[in-house]
Amino acid sequence: MDVVVVGGGPAGLAAALEAKKHHIEKVMIIERDVELGGILNQCIHDGFGLHRFGKRLSGCEYADNFIVDVEEENIDVKLGTIVLEITKDKVIYAMNEREGLMKIQCGAIILAMGCRERTRSQVFLWGTRPCGVLTAGTVQRYINIEGYLPGKKAVILGSGDIGLIMARRMTLEGIKVEGVYELMKTPGGLTRNICQCLNDYDIPMHLATTVIRIHGAKKLEGVTVAKVDENRNPIKGTERYIECDLLVLAVGLIPENELSRQLEVEIDPRTKGPIVDESFMTSEEGVFAAGNVVTVFDLVDYVSITGEIAGRGAAKYLNGTLNLKEKYQSIIPGDNVNFVVPQIIRKENLEETLPIYFRVKEQQKKAKVVGKIDGEICLSKNHVVVLPPEMIVEEINSEKIKSSNNELIVSVKVG
Repeated sequence: MDVVVVGGGPAGLAAALEAKKHHIEKVMIIERDVELGGILNQCIHDGFGLHRFGKRLSGCEYADNFIVDVEEENIDVKLGTIVLEITKDKVIYAMNEREGLMKIQCGAIILAMGCRERTRSQVFLWGTRPCGVLTAGTVQRYINIEGYLPGKKAVILGSGDIGLIMARRMTLEGIKVEGVYELMKTPGGLTRNICQCLNDYDIPMHLATTVIRIHGAKKLEGVTVAKVDENRNPIKGTERYIECDLLVLAVGLIPENELSRQLEVEIDPRTKGPIVDESFMTSEEGVFAAGNVVTVFDLVDYVSITGEIAGRGAAKYLNGTLNLKEKYQSIIPGDNVNFVVPQIIRKENLEETLPIYFRVKEQQKKAKVVGKIDGEICLSKNHVVVLPPEMIVEEINSEKIKSSNNELIVSVKVG
């Protein structure tokens, strides 16, 4: 097989189609679920595709645009298939109930496994393990796909976007949402979701407040919340008990990189995903990564774009047109920048522009994004406001980079 894409979500679909578009004949998608589309299949709300298609689509509709193309291109798809291992010589061991254990030799591999939710054990909630403590994504699947209502009165811990969207969804289905409780002093989700999903439905958000204990044995009976100090420790005397039968955890997403670590791909400690170059190739030659497996994006449009970059990179790798000998130069996060993707580049492989993706550490008004190489400005862009939950995407003219072999520093300063 020429290119095998692990994951059939938006990144994997875009990557497979782009590889096929660049004349790669044998392209395969391996997906563990029973259908393509990934998490988009349970996202029945709209707001997808504004950048790519210029109209508001549901997650299902957005995915379907790609799935139709995958079928038309006759891309080989293996559904209900689990990847067990990927070796350094690009052999994939996978299994499904129809074919049993499979060994697939690949020319190039694109990792597009997406991300997963943090769970109760990762946020250190005291209490037993009663029924009724669920992640936001699980609640979304129960309601939107399985047709179950998992509770009657809910408390949401964390202000991630899925939790905010589910606050509205649960309210529409008759579940009473008592409130959203966020450990940090600032919300974790997009401003538009706070407005449309909380404010429009009179659902309160309590910042610098968290759940400190779960009550109930077999079934959740309630939770205790408390305000936290600057060190995020509960403040005595602020405890409050809330009766509820559903605790929804919306405490963040983590790139799904068990296979990447097994392959000994170099991981960025800031993004929790693979370090990638301008073609989204990882530290393992011929192994590419795309979408939320690299870093968690806030818009699916960006996920698809990174899939296409990885698909083009895989095609160039197989065609021998990807420069693998030139020394890498780094892209460094500067002032008020948490991380930058890609983290490294080879100038000879750059297209006309280099897209970079990054998040800020702290909110800043009247901000200016500045990219410098050798002290010379190669990027300057003003923003009314920049927020940690919102991914910033900028494009740098490649000609402004190619004259130097030194590192590129990306900073956010007062405009």
